[in-house]
Amino acid sequence: MSGRVLVTGAAGFIGSHLVDRLLAEGREVVGLDCFTDYYDPARKRRNLAAALARPGFRLVAADLVTADLAPLLDGCDAVFHQAAQAGVRASWGEEFGVYLHCNLAATQRLLEALKGRAGVRLVYASSSSVYGRVTTLPMREDSLPRPYSPYGVTKLAAEQLVDLYRMNHGIDAVALRYFTVYGPRQRPDMAFSRFIAAGLAGRPLPVLGDGGQTRDFTYVDDIVEANLRAAAYGGDAFVFNAGGGSRVTLHEVLATLEGVFGHALAREHAAVPAGDVQDTLADATRIEAELGFRPRTPLAEGLARQLAWTREQEEAA
Repeated sequence: MSGRVLVTGAAGFIGSHLVDRLLAEGREVVGLDCFTDYYDPARKRRNLAAALARPGFRLVAADLVTADLAPLLDGCDAVFHQAAQAGVRASWGEEFGVYLHCNLAATQRLLEALKGRAGVRLVYASSSSVYGRVTTLPMREDSLPRPYSPYGVTKLAAEQLVDLYRMNHGIDAVALRYFTVYGPRQRPDMAFSRFIAAGLAGRPLPVLGDGGQTRDFTYVDDIVEANLRAAAYGGDAFVFNAGGGSRVTLHEVLATLEGVFGHALAREHAAVPAGDVQDTLADATRIEAELGFRPRTPLAEGLARQLAWTREQEEAA
């Protein structure tokens, strides 16, 4: 990469970290975000406070489905497509139309705008949710995807759209299947954000299920590194698992978090909602062999950073 880059979903959790990293490396960045109200748009704007103070960054507040994309893509050699409506639990019922709009229609429109543009690499942010409930771990890129939530269905469909535009129209694209990303700026509905907020307020931690479920947690800086490596990749593979490299139970997470806080934390258990899977674990063989990617951030270190950031935000409020 040497020219301008476009980051969709630039004000979000991962998108804003990606913007900061690209600017730090001297890139000119155009950030696109429609500032949906899935959570407080003011929080998203704060994510970009540092970037907005830099001359190499331009923010465009617009919807991918309706925006004039041609001038945003002019001069770009990479597009990091982070924009999506997130959340497994909110994707049921009447809200499904929002997921169709933000995850499918927006991706299709971006792909149409990329047709005929040589020399532009698209990195699509997919999700481990495409795998669904599996009986065999780890999850491999060549496993049959069977999403377990409407959100997972839309992420898989968008990933397949990217692949068919790649095969039919020659779009240069790579997809990364993210595994449970955490760290500073994490969305407030995600588990670690909810745990830390409860711990700081002296409330019991809201634990869904019995705590025996496992996840492959991935620190946000590692996900950003995977994106940059995917943008520079010169091989033929299309989809890669981007995971933290270890399977950890929720019990272990809570014990680690108690160590970070320095004291015991009460728990309040509730039923597991529809769409949540029991286990995830990325097979990292392909991403390590092809992209040379290995996650570098241990869970305790990443949780400590997220706790410190959350405290800073509360003190500044």
